[in-house]
Amino acid sequence: MISFIRFSHFFIFMAFLALAIPQAVAQELNQASKIKVDELSDQQVQDLLDRAYDAGLSKSEFLKALEAQGMPDSEVEKMRARIGEEKNDTGRISKLSKRDDREQVNKEEISQGMLQFSSESVKKPNENEIFGSSLFYQKDRRLSFEPSLNQATPKSYILGSGDLIYIDIYGQSEQYYEATVNPDGFVLLDNIGPVNVAGKSIEEATGILKNRIGKYYPGLLGNNPNTFLQVTLGNVGTIKVHILSEVRLPGTFTLSAFSTVFNALYAAGGPNENGSMRKIKLVRNNTQIAEIDVYDLLLNGTAQLDLKLQDQDVILVPPYSSHVKIKGEIKRPMIFEVGEDDNLSDLLHYAGGFTDHAFKDRVAISRITGNQRSVSDVYQNQFDMFILKGGDEITVQRILDRYSNRVQIKGAVYREGTFALTDGLTLSQLVKNAEGLRGDAYTTQASILRTKDDLGTEMIQVNLQGILDGTSADIPLRREDVVRIASIYDINNEEYVQILGEVKKPGVYPYSAEMKVEDLIVMAGGFQESANSQDIEIARRLEDSDLGTLADIIPTQVNPDLGYNPDSPSLVPFDQVIVRKRASFTMQKLVAVEGQVNSPGIFAIQSSGERISNLIKRAGGINQFAYAKGATLIRRTEFFNTESEQLRRQRNLEGLRMKLAEDPSNSEAQAELLQRLLTESPNAVSPVDNQLAQTKKESLDQIASETPGFAVKLKETEAVAINLDEILKNPGSENDILLEEGDILSVPKLFQTVRMRGDVVYPTTLRHESGRSLKHYINGAGGFERRANRKQTYVVYANGAVKRTKGFLGIRNYPPIEPGAEVIVPTKGPKTPLRLGEVVGITTGLATLGLVISQINW
Repeated sequence: MISFIRFSHFFIFMAFLALAIPQAVAQELNQASKIKVDELSDQQVQDLLDRAYDAGLSKSEFLKALEAQGMPDSEVEKMRARIGEEKNDTGRISKLSKRDDREQVNKEEISQGMLQFSSESVKKPNENEIFGSSLFYQKDRRLSFEPSLNQATPKSYILGSGDLIYIDIYGQSEQYYEATVNPDGFVLLDNIGPVNVAGKSIEEATGILKNRIGKYYPGLLGNNPNTFLQVTLGNVGTIKVHILSEVRLPGTFTLSAFSTVFNALYAAGGPNENGSMRKIKLVRNNTQIAEIDVYDLLLNGTAQLDLKLQDQDVILVPPYSSHVKIKGEIKRPMIFEVGEDDNLSDLLHYAGGFTDHAFKDRVAISRITGNQRSVSDVYQNQFDMFILKGGDEITVQRILDRYSNRVQIKGAVYREGTFALTDGLTLSQLVKNAEGLRGDAYTTQASILRTKDDLGTEMIQVNLQGILDGTSADIPLRREDVVRIASIYDINNEEYVQILGEVKKPGVYPYSAEMKVEDLIVMAGGFQESANSQDIEIARRLEDSDLGTLADIIPTQVNPDLGYNPDSPSLVPFDQVIVRKRASFTMQKLVAVEGQVNSPGIFAIQSSGERISNLIKRAGGINQFAYAKGATLIRRTEFFNTESEQLRRQRNLEGLRMKLAEDPSNSEAQAELLQRLLTESPNAVSPVDNQLAQTKKESLDQIASETPGFAVKLKETEAVAINLDEILKNPGSENDILLEEGDILSVPKLFQTVRMRGDVVYPTTLRHESGRSLKHYINGAGGFERRANRKQTYVVYANGAVKRTKGFLGIRNYPPIEPGAEVIVPTKGPKTPLRLGEVVGITTGLATLGLVISQINW
């Protein structure tokens, strides 16, 4: 019989197979031999498997059917790989692989966490916060008690409308059903009919379905069954739960059918300020079936989380019974809900116990008695007997911040700090406990700061040396005594020496006995290359000299290699050593040529008498594009101090150089610049070329901004007007200027324009025209503006020379215009109107003057 059924299923499947082939293939090929497995999509392969399943075929029978239709062995193996079938697999094809993960149906209706809180309504935990309220009511709620949908199907789960169940039949017979419980409580199974499972647990529904389906599969029933049935839960439905009374958001909530009481409380925001945390009631079918205590979860982690809700359950949160507050040195200073039998020990357990700094022997309790409060002290041995009442306020105090047996020693001892006050401890014994005095200890005098009984202090002066020698009586110490032993360096002036001049790191250094000049120079990094080891002076302070003598000058000499010199004088505190520069020492000085010369670049000044003509010659002369009349000598202005004269300027530069030497992050360019500032004449500038000038200026500006009191300015470069034509014609003439370090000779190309600037109608750049006067270019710019100062019009030529307009007897003589010139028309100053008083004064004065003249003539 079974063979006949399978044979019929085979032919049915073959008919379906022709329909499952892609339409483009089926139009040309009607046989399975033409199917290309690689051209089938996953969905098409699954459709073939579903049709084979509906025909009751296994995977192996499905593949045999393809072979019967003429599919090549290679394509059959590809299909075997696509469907994941083992060669010896004889099981039936199942749709279990198509099952999606369990989901929550109607999840858009689930009201999880509907209550939204603003940041203003959220309070930081403090002693006025009710314990447990933050579990449900906080700004960033992360503990939602959301049920897991991936848990094993609970046997006690009650089926309801919307639940999806999977029914698997396996063994001698195999079949698979999936059905959804309809609103009437039935599941409809193919060829079997409706079965009522609503309100039944999974375990009960399994028995009902087994009895119903067993009529069609006899192997399910009997004493020796060979077929088995399993019911599992697919997608989970929703339930309606009513949350009432003292909650933040009472109402009816749509929740997952897996939800517990804590899910529901979270959705409603938890109990409000009047709600109980400890006597939450679950009512089902008008009967209370459970009472939930949130404290069990918060304190012990044991809550009724496995207590599942059912449709139309009621959660009732009654008002709290009693609140007590505990504050002070407790781990959870908050408000707690207590029961009728809760004592102080229970409350301490709720509050997490004492902190490390709590005074545990006694706590103070403020209790309402009648129409007022009273205070009671409860000692540690009474905690278990003291029953709490609503309104109680418990205060746990802090231990005293004082020591019962402490003394301290500070100053010139090897181990400063705090020591225990033992019986009979004296000052000399405390010094021994501190591992003795340091070598710099000042033993003539020591002090003991003692705290009196009234908490005032007194200072006790002792002869420390006498106590240590035994010539003076030892001092017994008391609690909280502070012994101070000074260092000789604390009471004496700090001794130092200073070195200035041609050393690598000039500055101030600590003085040591028998220090020589050579020692100080080595500490300063050695000589600079410009130093004169035979011209060194020691400036020594004179303490008791007359007013005319400021210092004692001691000339000295040292070996250039700083070798041993028995004649070198020893230094004394506060000496200043000045190392001078060699008179014959000079540094290279650099200038630059840029523009229209044959060999532009950087040149070193060969001699002090080198002039512009010599520089042009060394640069190969000017080329055919050069505009000699526009050549300019750019000269760096001198570095000067705005706060003092040259002596103070030199000292500030020295301080700047010291700062630079001490800072390892300073660049080599800054160090070179400061070296030049100190080795050249006061008005000299560091050797800069066209590439280093800007870098050094920025470095100096940065250091000057970081050095208080060092007000330094570096003026911009300025052009020196020269006549290069005349210089080249008459080398060595007075027009041929001597070069200075940092000079830049710029030879431009021939200019063909004239710039118009200032108070003209349209400031612009005009083409230069030979023989044209200044008026022509003024007109080319639209003429003078109404407020133009025509008399002061001047021309700046390309080489930096300036000529202004001259006038005599109303006749103006305008300067000539050359290529590259810039015409500048200044503006008149603001016109101040005459006041009435000034007009009257002028009129009166003129009238008086006219009267006097008329009297004289008469």
